[in-house]
Amino acid sequence: MGNVVELKVGLHCEECIKKILKAIKKIEDIETYDVDTQLNKVIVTGNVTTEQVIRALQKIKKTAIPWDQQDEATS
Repeated sequence: MGNVVELKVGLHCEECIKKILKAIKKIEDIETYDVDTQLNKVIVTGNVTTEQVIRALQKIKKTAIPWDQQDEATS
């Protein structure tokens, strides 16, 4: 199993979620992915880095921050 990337992303509507899933699926070497709409959390596992996933989401104009840094960003 590769890396586990956990990000906080604004998941506002079904359309946003579809765009996010489409962008994630285009990333090479992912094994699994999950979207938690309750927590606004995206989890990607595979041979990927946090930066790769953030860049893929930025291409669709979505802001993503590492899950473990979310408290710093909001305070």
